[in-house]
Amino acid sequence: MQLDASPWRRYIALGDSFTEGLSDPDPARPGEFRGWADRLAEHLAAAVPDGDVEYANLAIRGRLLRQVVDEQVSVALDAKPDLVSLVAGGNDLMRPGSDPDELAAGLEAAVVRLRDAGADVLLATSVDTRNTPILRRVRGKIAVFNANIWSVADRTGAAVLDQWGAAWVQDFRLWDTDRIHMTDEGHRRMALAAAAALGLPGADGEDWRTPLPPQPPRAVRAALAEEAAWVRGFVAPWIGRRLRGRSSGDGRQAKRPVPLVLPRA
Repeated sequence: MQLDASPWRRYIALGDSFTEGLSDPDPARPGEFRGWADRLAEHLAAAVPDGDVEYANLAIRGRLLRQVVDEQVSVALDAKPDLVSLVAGGNDLMRPGSDPDELAAGLEAAVVRLRDAGADVLLATSVDTRNTPILRRVRGKIAVFNANIWSVADRTGAAVLDQWGAAWVQDFRLWDTDRIHMTDEGHRRMALAAAAALGLPGADGEDWRTPLPPQPPRAVRAALAEEAAWVRGFVAPWIGRRLRGRSSGDGRQAKRPVPLVLPRA
């Protein structure tokens, strides 16, 4: 569905580091991140011919799906949004023993609450990890979770940002060195993909699907060195936090906890 103008005036983003916007530094706020949800909010504001659009972002890195639901959904409902993006579950799927069907049931219960309150909801599938060593081991669980997301969307009338089927996402140049978070260009494209999923005017004709220019293949030695650096720099610390029962988001607060009016473009 293609809209003539955005019908949404208060957008609240819920989730983890993906929605917080990690690896997309905000030039206006040193030490903070922008991200696809901030950029989507700007597209929403640009699609409103008159009136203001308010935006809040409650996402915090490291949060599990249950934490997102318990800590963020009620806060969002209190603000009476007309659009909510709810993207979570990726951190759960990387943990041994996680059940994608159980995660999807918790997600659906949250979506039903939001829909019953009158809010439109944007969900997102997870990225296909087939090209990422170690993470490809959980590809089956991710696929089951993604299939559930489409079913949840069908039952509740939610929109879906499809990362699994986005071929451009597989370009490693759109990902930071941790291979978990997108670069600024990745977030820019993801915001346009989200705008297209919502049917915002003009978004579907933008360049976000266009592949980056081809690069020569990496030398084997360089590729092996990158793999070793990734394991030392990101995988090992992640495992260490799990063993200590810690999270990268411990002690952090939401970057934009209340809806604020966006400046007009």
